[in-house]
Amino acid sequence: MLSVKQELLSALAQALEHLSPGSGDKAVFESPKVAAHGDWACTAAMQLAKPLKQNPRQLAQALVERLQQDAAFVRWTDGLDIAGPGFINIRLKPDAKQQVVREVLAAGHAFGSQAANGQQVLVEFVSANPTGPLHVGHGRQAALGDAICNLYGTQGWKVHREFYYNDAGVQIQTLTHSTRLRAQGHKPGDDCWPIDPENPASKGFYNGDYIQDIAREFLAGATVQADDRSDTASGDVDDTESIRQFAVAYLRREQDLDLQAFAVKFDEYYLESSLYTSGRVQRTVDRLIANGHTYEKDGALWLKTTDYGDDKDRVMRKQDGTYTYFVPDVAYHIAKWERGYSKVVNIQGTDHHGTIARVRAGLQAADVGIPQGYPDYVLHTMVRVMRGGEEVKISKRAGSYVTLRDLIEWTSKDAVRFFLLSRKPDTEYIFDIDLALAQNNDNPVYYVQYAHARIRSVLAAWGGDVATLEQADLSALQSPQAQALMLQLAKYPDMLSSAAQDFAPHDVTFYLRELAAAYHSYYDAERILVDDEAVKQARLALVAATAQVLHNGLAVLGVSAPQKM
Repeated sequence: MLSVKQELLSALAQALEHLSPGSGDKAVFESPKVAAHGDWACTAAMQLAKPLKQNPRQLAQALVERLQQDAAFVRWTDGLDIAGPGFINIRLKPDAKQQVVREVLAAGHAFGSQAANGQQVLVEFVSANPTGPLHVGHGRQAALGDAICNLYGTQGWKVHREFYYNDAGVQIQTLTHSTRLRAQGHKPGDDCWPIDPENPASKGFYNGDYIQDIAREFLAGATVQADDRSDTASGDVDDTESIRQFAVAYLRREQDLDLQAFAVKFDEYYLESSLYTSGRVQRTVDRLIANGHTYEKDGALWLKTTDYGDDKDRVMRKQDGTYTYFVPDVAYHIAKWERGYSKVVNIQGTDHHGTIARVRAGLQAADVGIPQGYPDYVLHTMVRVMRGGEEVKISKRAGSYVTLRDLIEWTSKDAVRFFLLSRKPDTEYIFDIDLALAQNNDNPVYYVQYAHARIRSVLAAWGGDVATLEQADLSALQSPQAQALMLQLAKYPDMLSSAAQDFAPHDVTFYLRELAAAYHSYYDAERILVDDEAVKQARLALVAATAQVLHNGLAVLGVSAPQKM
């Protein structure tokens, strides 16, 4: 059906060029809001009416008359109807819709994907401080980042997954201090426990049991192996540098385990500390000063971010000589650019919204050839967790929040991924644990996975070789339910392309639910393993193609496609 669509679009473009030279780019098919109106719709006549100073219905009539003489439209369409102010509704012949079954079966796992385009993209996501386990907000970011990477992969991009470790700054000092106090036998609530200056009522920065675990292992002289480092504890409670190194390595390993449980892998872990040790931060500051975009005031160094649309200028270097957090971010993005990544996507929480203008202003002020609007940002809200109708706020492991691993252990990796991807990133999401465990149609991931398992059960009962179905005679696929299912299959490639362009993996979840619904409707309407061999082969080909697209879409989300449930 993809080839059919291209034939018809090409014919439509030629007809539009005949009516109005230069208007071939308006050759686009849309899905009618009401399915009964047709399979596709064309609004080109309404778009051209004003510039051509013609009545849109009359223009639509002229376009229809020309298309009705075109060989492709004669072969693949059953009718062209004009509706409303100039809509052209297109009805496809059953044979046109049936082509998608062959295309899916022939392409298999590659259906919907584009060939390599020679472009590369860096996607930075999770990027958590190594000061505690990953929480459910990190989980939403991990699911988003991984799915967006997969979407770009389907569109022919070479994708680089990167985790930026904020291993420098006050958080690490707090981690070190908290671990040292635990190693000395103190606990949260003791008079010596560090106080959060922004929340004096809070007794201690890091109160979770994991701090006690780090302290115990440190005193035992343990060795921890993380993805990017190994460290052996000195066991000396006065050796703060060893405590710092060990605590960071320990939590790096813990976060590795969180990510492994979520089946997320990174190509590179980039350390914030390396920006200082390599001199990148200092070189960036020197460049900004040399370019005349800074000034001194009140003992601090300021960047003229208002020159680039920010609401006020920002401090770069504080009175105590330390840099504000956006300065290494600017240095980091210059490094991304110099590494050859002209396309960069950052997945971050909405609390980072204020840094966008600052970072982009710094990149423009650095004047290293980076275009405006670099990098792209996808911001997401946090996640609330509900169980038994009540919000779950505390995890014993973390002390103050529900961890990603908690959520996976309570439900499953598949449920967490699908659920966290089922809404737009910037909308609040409530994760309902009870719903994630339900085995019914109200549970969206169960509903989609069950459709795939149901098909696999049918194919297993048949017992034949799916590869032979590519040659099946599909003429028996005439019922409204079969044709609706084929139309839904045909939407998959365009949906993928749009979802990648819009950073919208939630579109994939919506599509899969619609595809599963179309399959369940078909299954309820027509028996598949019938006695008539030709009919059976046609119906098996259709459901096998459906299983393939369900599998492909779930893979984009990082969710499994079970053979049985």
